[in-house]
Amino acid sequence: KGASAVGLTAAVTRDEHGEWCLEGGAMVMADDGMCLIDEFDKMNDNDRTSLHEAMEQQTISVSKAGIVAT
Repeated sequence: KGASAVGLTAAVTRDEHGEWCLEGGAMVMADDGMCLIDEFDKMNDNDRTSLHEAMEQQTISVSKAGIVAT
């Protein structure tokens, strides 16, 4: 199985207090650096499509669990 868009872009998780929080994925952590994605062709279509914004617009938008961020 290939990488998922959640692991590469951003994920919404619960912190130790039970509150929702936003965590950056590999592409966010590689800001001003380089993120290499191997076997891009093995990702499922939905995950591959969600990476287009990050690659074309240089932004990542998240709208989950009441968190809306760009």
